[in-house]
Amino acid sequence: MLRKDRYNTADLDENQFEPGSRQRVLKNLLGITSKREMDRMEGRAQVRVLEELAGFYDSDHRFTAADICRIHRLWLGRIYPWAGKYRQVNVKKDSFPFAAAAQISKLMAEFEDGPLKRRTPCRSGSIEHLATALAEVHVELVLIHPFREGNGRVARILAVLMGLQAGLPALYFDKLSGRKRQKHFASVRAGLDRNY
Repeated sequence: MLRKDRYNTADLDENQFEPGSRQRVLKNLLGITSKREMDRMEGRAQVRVLEELAGFYDSDHRFTAADICRIHRLWLGRIYPWAGKYRQVNVKKDSFPFAAAAQISKLMAEFEDGPLKRRTPCRSGSIEHLATALAEVHVELVLIHPFREGNGRVARILAVLMGLQAGLPALYFDKLSGRKRQKHFASVRAGLDRNY
């Protein structure tokens, strides 16, 4: 049985977990079997890629679906062979199903032509305008959930990059746990009704 804080997948084959990880760590290129070690590895890679990308995307860049895949691949490509590729399995968090895997390419094209086109490059403006832009892009990307793992963190990396475009200091995200996690997930669900 999967832990509650991991994604449940109805279509998941056992061989997608790293042997010896007690189904707590996805199969990876490094042979890591400890969830704690994997969390540290992913965290270090996330900091590295954010620093790298902060200097790569300028204030005039309009983000695309290809950029989202690039961010994911640069972050997790040394860890997972499927990094930067759209997931092939359906996933849900607790009882909430994310977009069907078969729809991801279409949904990401719509995401690129909609929120990414409207909201990037992210320009300075009122706090309300910036908050709405960041929230819309974040929520829509999380609802699509294009990757097998790391969607929320990719959305947060994108939010940091958009904030930098708008002249904000680097946004800081606390670890989402407990009530913060529940509140965040409720906010994402509100996005289903376009309540950002």
